[in-house]
Amino acid sequence: MRLRLDRDLCVGHAQCYATDPGLFPIDDEGFSLVDDQEVPDSRLVAARAGVNACPERALRLEGDA
Repeated sequence: MRLRLDRDLCVGHAQCYATDPGLFPIDDEGFSLVDDQEVPDSRLVAARAGVNACPERALRLEGDA
């Protein structure tokens, strides 16, 4: 699955970061620095948690059922 960020929607709540700082890095103001990336199966639970934590729906997992 592919993790994607719509930077125009991110407003810096940093809720994704709170779920997994390694998977969801942020800048000094709390804005996501996620690059489009393939998520290994071993990190899917964390990726889903971060995507679901975003109140602005700026993150998505493509290919997720």
